[in-house]
Amino acid sequence: MLVLLGQGARLQRYLVGLPKAYRVRARFGATSTTGDPTGELSVTGARTGEDSVRQALEPLRGEIRQRVPAFSAVKVEGVRLYKRARAGAEMELPERTVRIDRLDLIAFDDASQEAELEVECSSGTYVRQLVVDLGELCGAGAHCTALERTRVGPFELADADPERLLPLSSALAFLLERPLSSDEAAAVRHGRSIPGDAAGPVRLTFDGELVAVAVPREGLLHPETVVA
Repeated sequence: MLVLLGQGARLQRYLVGLPKAYRVRARFGATSTTGDPTGELSVTGARTGEDSVRQALEPLRGEIRQRVPAFSAVKVEGVRLYKRARAGAEMELPERTVRIDRLDLIAFDDASQEAELEVECSSGTYVRQLVVDLGELCGAGAHCTALERTRVGPFELADADPERLLPLSSALAFLLERPLSSDEAAAVRHGRSIPGDAAGPVRLTFDGELVAVAVPREGLLHPETVVA
């Protein structure tokens, strides 16, 4: 999880949509109402094997349609799905398009019917639902027993250091940079646009420090978030 402090909290919109990576443990032979151990478990009595799991991974890669879990914070008609689920209400679960860039089987234990997976996916992907779908494709049922996020965009869990704070410009290093002159920096700080174009948000910097994030429009870069 990325933690934003002070002015950094205003930059959340540029980080929330970054792709994610996870390390996952799945258990086959039992399903869960929530897709994880917190739900009501049902033993299916079915087993699977390593070859079957590997084959079932293939249709879950790439751009897929994913059913939103019943126990999720997604709103349908203004009500969170988990509230409807807890109330026992019948509902048609929405679907969304997500992208699975990598879905690999790292280990499989036949005796315990547990698998370790590594996933790289677009923001908005429900990994526990991915495990549920994998269980259905294997014919044994499955639920997620452990889930660890290992990367958000360029930010690796292995690089996390509680003693180190990233400057705002460094935190947005994945965005195109446009250095500013002193006159341009003064204009941007007052919310004025400057000449320029790009395919998406641009970080505007002066002397290496973030001044604003701008969006392109009609040949100009319009400051969207100005850092005081």
